[in-house]
Amino acid sequence: MGTVLDSHFLALTAIVTVGYQLLFFIVTALLKFDKVTDFAGSTNFIILAALTLILKGTWYFRQVVLSVLVIIWGIRLGLFLLMRILQWGEDRRFDEMRSNLGKLAVFWIFQAVWVWTVSLPLTVVNSSDRDPALDVRDIIGWIMWSIGTSFEATADQQKLAFKNSPENRGKWCNVGLWSYTRHPNYFGEIFLWWGIFVAASPVLKGAEWLVILGPIFLTLLLLFLSGIPLLEDSADKKFGNVPAYRIYKRRTSPLIPLPPSLYENLPSWFKTVLLFELPLYSRSLPTEGLAWCRKSSEGEGIKGDEMKLS
Repeated sequence: MGTVLDSHFLALTAIVTVGYQLLFFIVTALLKFDKVTDFAGSTNFIILAALTLILKGTWYFRQVVLSVLVIIWGIRLGLFLLMRILQWGEDRRFDEMRSNLGKLAVFWIFQAVWVWTVSLPLTVVNSSDRDPALDVRDIIGWIMWSIGTSFEATADQQKLAFKNSPENRGKWCNVGLWSYTRHPNYFGEIFLWWGIFVAASPVLKGAEWLVILGPIFLTLLLLFLSGIPLLEDSADKKFGNVPAYRIYKRRTSPLIPLPPSLYENLPSWFKTVLLFELPLYSRSLPTEGLAWCRKSSEGEGIKGDEMKLS
């Protein structure tokens, strides 16, 4: 089939994304109903993947594989987030937005930008007439997607099970993958989308390489804006005066999974520069008790339940 609006489907996907997000924004604004927010974001990826694949109609193997991978990810994440919010109730991120139409609109605009930008590698692949032979980059990208998706799905299930256990009420999740990184779900999401880009790279030519902005945008978003900073801020305010939490935070990598015994002994500059242990992530951590925390992490005064963090 012919191209639609432009040769790379950029205008088409932008229009579809804005329209889809606008529909859910209207529902949210009129009904004060925010349970479909994450579902709207995840399913938008599915729509763009299927739409661009079908409209182009070439059905090259690489196009089909990458589209299926994105659709699988979108279905899994969308259903998980929808079921979670229905179970847990209202999304606390929107406590200040429900009565502020301007803030709510900014959020939905930003979500539309997120979907369209992160989808760029797949959008360009599905719009391309080129079909180079499969090479090692395809395999590497598919493996990265598999690792990232497995990591994200496992982390989500582990945290959901942890939160649903009555004995863990009021505690932070530090089990399974969460004992190796404070945000394993974000590590998985970043890794899988870089995998999509790597698998798309054999098709890219000239200005098409600008689709690298997709995974870069996602990485920066989670590192500096709506991902890790918000969750670290919330956890620090809630648990910052708990000695065991301070030990957990000191010994656990913020993003890249590492054994706690290795991470805590790495130089501070190494953690900051290469492992993203940014000052931004501790801005809400109470200053009292820091000296005690340093002593405790060296093995002094750790008792009872605190030892379970090792």
